[in-house]
Amino acid sequence: MGGFCKVESVSSFGNGADLGYPWAMERYTIPAAEARAEIEILNSRFIATAAPAFSVAEARAFIARIRDEFPDATHHVPAFLVGHGASVVAHCGDDGEPAGTAGRPALAVLQGSDLGDVAVVVTRYYGGRKLGTGGLVRAYGDAVRAVLEVLPHARKVPTHTLRLVVPYSLFERLRLAVAAHGGQILDEAFAAEVRVTARFPVERVPCFQAEVQELSGGQVRGEIVASDEATIVPM
Repeated sequence: MGGFCKVESVSSFGNGADLGYPWAMERYTIPAAEARAEIEILNSRFIATAAPAFSVAEARAFIARIRDEFPDATHHVPAFLVGHGASVVAHCGDDGEPAGTAGRPALAVLQGSDLGDVAVVVTRYYGGRKLGTGGLVRAYGDAVRAVLEVLPHARKVPTHTLRLVVPYSLFERLRLAVAAHGGQILDEAFAAEVRVTARFPVERVPCFQAEVQELSGGQVRGEIVASDEATIVPM
C-alpha cells in the first residue's frame, strides 16, 4: 500500500517537537513475565525466579515475596538491574553464603544477558554437602542461566497513540494501513463516521500519516492524543 516511506530512528527526531515527542529513549530487552527454573547440585536445590522490576522498590518487593514463598529455605540470593546501560542501578547480595560466591556471580550473569529492568532471586535448600567456593559460584551462575533460558522477553518501545476519524469507505483500508505500519488498534467507535484509536512505535508514525494522507486525498490526519516512552511490547 502507498509509496516508499523512509522509517526514521527515534534518535533522528532531535527534540521531537514536530511529533509531540520531547524525549528519546534507549530500547532494550526486559522480562515479559515472571519465570522460574530449578537445578540440583550435590543434593542442594537452587530455585531461580526472575521477574520484571521497573524500580528499586519493585525489585525489593519481589525479593520479599520470594522469601515469603519459601520461608524454610537456607538462602535467598538476590540480584537485580533497574534500568539499562549507563543509567542502570545494580544490586546483589550473598544472604549468608561466603562473600562473593552467590550474589556476584548471579549479577554477572544478569549483566551479561543484556536485559534491563530484571530481578532474580536464587533460593537454595541446602542438601547436606558443601560445594566449596568454586562450586557455589558455578551453582548460582548456572541457576540464573537456567531461568534466563525460559524467561519470555519484551521490549520497552516509545509509542504515540493516534485518533483518526474516517468515512466508512476508507475504514478497511485504514485498518490495513495500521497493521502495515506496526500499529495496534485500541478502539473503534461507529457513528456517522468511524473513529479509530491506534498505537504505533514512534518511528512508524510519519510513514503512517503519509499513507493516510494519500488514501484520503489529504482529508484525514491522525491526531496524537497520548505518548508513552515505555510501552511494553512482547517479542
